[in-house]
Amino acid sequence: MLAALPAVVVAVLPLVYLVLRATDQGWDVFWSIAARSRTAELTVNTVTLLAAVAVSAVVLGTAAAWAVTRTALPLRRLWTVLLVLPLAVPSYVAGFAWLSMDVVGFPGAWLALTTTNLPLVLLPVAAALRSADPALEEVSRSLGHGPWQTFLKVTLPRIWPSAVAGGLLVALYVLHDFGAVSLLRYETFTLGIQTAYAGSFDRTPAAVIGVVLVVLAILLALAEARMRGTTSARLGPGVARQAEPIRLRAASVPVLLGLGAIVVVSLGAPFGALVKWLGVGRTSIDTGALVSTTATTVQFAAFGALATIVLAVPVGFLAARHSSRPVRAVELAAYAGHALPGITVALALVFFGVRFAQPWYQQTPLLVLGYAALFLPIAISSVRTAVASAPVGVEDVARSLGRGRARVFGTVTLPLAAPGIAAGAALVFITCAKELPATLLLRPTGADTLATALWTKTGVSAFAEAAPYAALLVAVSAVPAILLEVSVFRSGRPEDAVLDSATRGAQS
Repeated sequence: MLAALPAVVVAVLPLVYLVLRATDQGWDVFWSIAARSRTAELTVNTVTLLAAVAVSAVVLGTAAAWAVTRTALPLRRLWTVLLVLPLAVPSYVAGFAWLSMDVVGFPGAWLALTTTNLPLVLLPVAAALRSADPALEEVSRSLGHGPWQTFLKVTLPRIWPSAVAGGLLVALYVLHDFGAVSLLRYETFTLGIQTAYAGSFDRTPAAVIGVVLVVLAILLALAEARMRGTTSARLGPGVARQAEPIRLRAASVPVLLGLGAIVVVSLGAPFGALVKWLGVGRTSIDTGALVSTTATTVQFAAFGALATIVLAVPVGFLAARHSSRPVRAVELAAYAGHALPGITVALALVFFGVRFAQPWYQQTPLLVLGYAALFLPIAISSVRTAVASAPVGVEDVARSLGRGRARVFGTVTLPLAAPGIAAGAALVFITCAKELPATLLLRPTGADTLATALWTKTGVSAFAEAAPYAALLVAVSAVPAILLEVSVFRSGRPEDAVLDSATRGAQS
């Protein structure tokens, strides 16, 4: 418990300090700022974009999941990979693509966020479809109902909880997003916080808007947690049986055209824009700056991953091995960063650095602290899963041989859980490398990452100069997907192993 306390402090510090900063001039000032027309405008803009993206992602993601799991679709594996691959495109890279095509404002933000988040619905819905017993659908078809009626009356009610949970997760991401909306000049809460912070010496309005944003994020996080884990049940025991694929016949052309349109908009537009601007600026690429920025990105991400995983190990171990109320309270407190967007964490840590940690202000330690506060939930989930999968019996044998708790943890539990912990560290590393809003406010003076360089150059419409940074970001983000496919094919799984692995990852 003592070893887990630093993680709790790091996670809770931004939230506590943000509330104190927002109310330090009194609750009257807080409510007057919260009731301003500017706050109402940001609320309307944010909720409108959030609802539009979530609904679009649920409709398109559910339809695509049904097509790749329940139909005899030609090249189904290829379609699956193409539909999941947009996860490798950061939202601000998609925003760069649409900005370079002069699609800005709400349409650009809607396109960028819908296409990059659609897999968050597709994967859990595909998992629900593949795990659901097909017997009820077969009975419906035997009673004379066609495929469409069966889908509406039998299939859809069973996968709806997964679709709604995915939609809420998309909404939570939209609420947190800063890069796409800032590039495409659509004002939501995150951009409003940054504008208030940069445009005034009085930081109270930015803090108040941050608190309002956190409240909305907590509501969405609670709704997402309530829906998470709802799965379809089988009718009885036995070996899992997959549904017989539906032959599309005349409908194959519209289905293929629909899937093709999704792939073109989600992948074709970003990659087309990157290729175009790489060609325009190939003679003016500053290789030295590109190498330096990439090295800085790797350095910051490595420090962030190391610090986050070190803080997460005690919490993950407690959550996996103990179920008392204090342990659950510690785990819940460490998850506070899940409800805090990057811009809000950065704003809180700027206040903290200026007032209480001046030597850390705009230095690497404060940036690493921000990464840890934001991404502790990812690391804790990985550590908890890895420790839970390690056999308890081996630890009991070690204890029976006279080894103490600490020695058993260091020589038995930790080595058994090491692969899962390493996977969590790698995931945190990649997430840190792509992080934008916190890095913008907390990075050392004069230091740039790939994300901040892209944001800066697109802000002045230097698309040709920004393209190499965007291409490198996509390449770095695509690495996990490539490694997943390689490991799956080497393990000798059946034909649909890529989708199986991806859906299991989505469920976890």
